[in-house]
Amino acid sequence: MPLSPVRPGAVYFSLLGPLSAVIDGRPLPLGPRKQRLVLATLLSRPNAPVPVDVLTDVVWPEGPPRTARKNLQVYVSAARALFGTVDGDDRGRVVHDCGGYRLRVEEGELDTLRFRTLARAGRAAGERGDLRTAARLLREALDLWGERPPLHDLRDSAGVAEEAERLEARCLTVYEDWAEAEIETGRASVAVDGLRDLVERHPFRERLRAAWMNSLHQTGCQAEALAVYDDYRQLLARELGLEPSPAMAGLYRALLGEGRASVPRKATGATSLPADARHFTGRVDELARLVEVSGGPDGAVVVVSGPAGVGKSALAVRAAHLLADRFPDGRVHVRARREDGAARTRNDMLDELGRLCGVAGPARPDPARAEDSWQDWLSRHRALIVLDDVADEASVRGLLPRSGRCAVLLTARGQLAGLEAVHRTALAAPGEDEALELLATLIGGDRLRTDPDAALRIVRACGGLPLAVAVSGMRLGVLRHLPLAEYADRLGAPAGALDELVAGDVSVRARLAAGWRDLGVRDRTALARIAALAGDGRFTLERAMEALGRDERETIRAVESLIDSGAVTSPSGEVTAHAALYEVPPLLCLYARENAGPGEGGALEPALPPGDGVSRLVSRG
Repeated sequence: MPLSPVRPGAVYFSLLGPLSAVIDGRPLPLGPRKQRLVLATLLSRPNAPVPVDVLTDVVWPEGPPRTARKNLQVYVSAARALFGTVDGDDRGRVVHDCGGYRLRVEEGELDTLRFRTLARAGRAAGERGDLRTAARLLREALDLWGERPPLHDLRDSAGVAEEAERLEARCLTVYEDWAEAEIETGRASVAVDGLRDLVERHPFRERLRAAWMNSLHQTGCQAEALAVYDDYRQLLARELGLEPSPAMAGLYRALLGEGRASVPRKATGATSLPADARHFTGRVDELARLVEVSGGPDGAVVVVSGPAGVGKSALAVRAAHLLADRFPDGRVHVRARREDGAARTRNDMLDELGRLCGVAGPARPDPARAEDSWQDWLSRHRALIVLDDVADEASVRGLLPRSGRCAVLLTARGQLAGLEAVHRTALAAPGEDEALELLATLIGGDRLRTDPDAALRIVRACGGLPLAVAVSGMRLGVLRHLPLAEYADRLGAPAGALDELVAGDVSVRARLAAGWRDLGVRDRTALARIAALAGDGRFTLERAMEALGRDERETIRAVESLIDSGAVTSPSGEVTAHAALYEVPPLLCLYARENAGPGEGGALEPALPPGDGVSRLVSRG
């Protein structure tokens, strides 16, 4: 994927080192420290609205002064004036948007956007088997990094430090991708020294160690390669009481016995997985975390939750395909619902799991004995179980391992808050750049580039939801004559937007309807009333109180019940109920307005009882 060149006279921002900006090679003064903190935060979320509360926490982590909002306005005005001297008065670099500020920046104007584009292009080349191109593109991405850590001059602000750590984590992943590509092409010598330095700084990162072992082996340092594994084994035992993963142990045995580092450990058990999504894009961080947690040596139970169409199933299936070498006793996928959307019983799913995994159950139907047989099988095997679209906790409790080294991936619309000792990954709609990348894979990059503004309107009308973007792409793929701008206009009309999001037998409205049916009466009523007042889906506690006609305590309980159900998303960091900006996904907002029944637009009666509030609300793929 080619990068947009920096135009003569255009500003170029850098976060991969100290915060800086240049124009035609000349440094651009960015003002005092607090103004640079604001700019760094806006640049870390390019082309996306950043709430005022987030900016306030970054600039004044110890507590804002009474004049905080006015001071922020001053910093933003100064930034606008600064950019006005570069862009001219009509550019509108910094705009007020959704209760915050958005900094508009093009791909060729920000090093983190260039880094992301190069990294994705490199990974795509690697997946096609073009490893030389992959190595070149990934190296170009890494060369964007400065000699010092990202944003090191502003890291005393917790918010900036958190973003810098995320950038460093992405860099590590790209470095691993690059090193592996170079090793596969027989150029391990270029990666050896860098891998040694990174392993010293990140001693528990297994993938780095494996690449270092492979590179040492390829350059003729067999004894050193084996010593790397032995050091790692001792470190894990001493610090964590763990053993290296089966994949790492398999690599060691390959080096020790055959000297062939590329021999993977093949799974020998049952495999019953859906096909990996052809057009899977983005989710790099979420996928890496899911693979790391699920593929750990002791097994795990992981809940992937999120609103309808956000891509939970696609993410879980992709992770399961990538974990083939970690689970020699099989990887199986079981749907937790019937075709009509109704929840399957635990016994029904237990029967299917038994058939897929070859579990010897009782001769006569006996749910208790069947569950015991299943638990016994789990305790003696190393398998990955994917339970997809789980309705509630009760339907899966007897299916989760009580001991042993098996892992279970659960996808669910709701949070499944009643499950203990689980890892949780909550998915939100991806950013606009990932949504555009998905659309481009379906309609072609050339067609998208004919009208990028219309393409952006399409993904925004879809709320960035992968299912909706995928349906739009499939529909446009068939209607080749349809201009993107015309389709964007159709989606922009609320009355007909959901009618446009249908491709063959794939319907966004049908997915939303399944989640709507799962909601209890109180949750449906609350959601309908909030959707009626929240124009773009975003709302505050005060706005919800107005919509529901309830006091603060009852409103908080109602909103938290909707969060549990997956119908409302909340901020990812800690924030008080009054300061939080909640959101109903835009397409769900449209559906709720369409389907509010009699009484669901009126007052909430009866009042919510204390402690009430756990329900449920699919994914692409």
